[in-house]
Amino acid sequence: RQLGRSLLGQGVFNSDGDMWKFHRTITRPFFSKDRIAHFDIFDRHAEGILSQAKTRLAQGFPIDFQDMVARFTLDSATEFLFGHDVDSAGAGLPYPPGSPLAFAGLRDHPSDRFVDAFTEGQNLMALRTRTSGTAWPLFEFWQDRVAAKRRVVDEFVNSILDESAFVGAGQDVEAKVGAAGKPGEEDTLLHHLLNYTQGKQVLTDEVVNLLVAGRDTTSGTLTYGIYKLAEHPDIADRLRAEVLDKVGPTRRPTYEDIRDMQYMRAFLNEVLRLYPIVYPPSNRHFRTSNRDTLLPYKDSSRAPIFVPKGTRCAYSVYLMHRRTDLWGPDAGKFDPDRFLDARLGKYLTHNPYIFLPFNAGPRICLGQQFAYNEMSFFLVRLLQSFSSFTLADDVQSAESIAHFRTADAPDAEVETRMFGAHLTMYLKGGLWVRMSEDPASKNL
Repeated sequence: RQLGRSLLGQGVFNSDGDMWKFHRTITRPFFSKDRIAHFDIFDRHAEGILSQAKTRLAQGFPIDFQDMVARFTLDSATEFLFGHDVDSAGAGLPYPPGSPLAFAGLRDHPSDRFVDAFTEGQNLMALRTRTSGTAWPLFEFWQDRVAAKRRVVDEFVNSILDESAFVGAGQDVEAKVGAAGKPGEEDTLLHHLLNYTQGKQVLTDEVVNLLVAGRDTTSGTLTYGIYKLAEHPDIADRLRAEVLDKVGPTRRPTYEDIRDMQYMRAFLNEVLRLYPIVYPPSNRHFRTSNRDTLLPYKDSSRAPIFVPKGTRCAYSVYLMHRRTDLWGPDAGKFDPDRFLDARLGKYLTHNPYIFLPFNAGPRICLGQQFAYNEMSFFLVRLLQSFSSFTLADDVQSAESIAHFRTADAPDAEVETRMFGAHLTMYLKGGLWVRMSEDPASKNL
């Protein structure tokens, strides 16, 4: 926790005990079905960013899908959570490297400065883990390198708070921790937070943590999703066929439409299985046992392992999701049907803890259904507009292009892009793609 304190403060991702319970208590009401089933915000921001994409493609340029979808998720998240749209899409989409129209001024937009600083802060946190571990304070004895990035982040976050004109004199949050209180029905999460505290540092920490959840995780999953659609045009055709069958070429999808799209959910689950977006710098999650327990072997002939109370246990979701003993011999293959056919009952149904993209237990992600709805909605609008996707190798940076198998099995995925990770997974160099527009989408 101390390693991430410089960037995440004491927000929900970086706290334990009463402080963690406090954060969970005050945010839970804003992820009820009633709140996450209204798609006006998604539709407005999807329409705006896809319109920019169509214009850029018509000019003959590919687009960086990773950048584009990050702007969609940031604008949607800030409006949904805080009632204030930061309009990151207003900065425009970047032109590909080497284009005479590419210019550095693109990164002068306030939201871009926030994204750059936060990304650099995450990279520095990852560097702490990989190079010095618990000894990192010795290597930053004279200066906390992450703190400088957090100050830039705070400028952006404070603009959200100040724009809302809510933050007044600070209150002691410790007096609120553990206190009972019935959540209200305020319009935004920021309204609701102020019923519990007006302490600016507490609010800032919470906003920073929620922006990670609302922007990076969803945009990362969508990026890997389009990467797979470009690699598997047969899957793209099938997914688009479901969209057109359930919703049609122009209609806005409803909550019920998305709920009924079985292949859409299977596709997203398969993306989350092979590319679980929350990815700690060490590629390991840690949990501490809260009681003495026995950990059984899969081989029942072996005696279980005794785990005393207070033992720190490590596990890797990325590796768990690719294990053939948990998912079958084709675990390395990208195949959404594994969430629909007999393999679902054989592997996942009787052992649901083999699939942990949103964590599980008390720390399961409160925004899980919100994320599914947002990703599904965007994919529906995308597939209504575009019929095919192609990776633009000609503009992708050479160091971000790869060719490697993720497993020994002959049908395992051959990855053609380099992965990166700090708190979440991303694609190095972005994801430059060309998309073919469907003529019917012009009526959107």
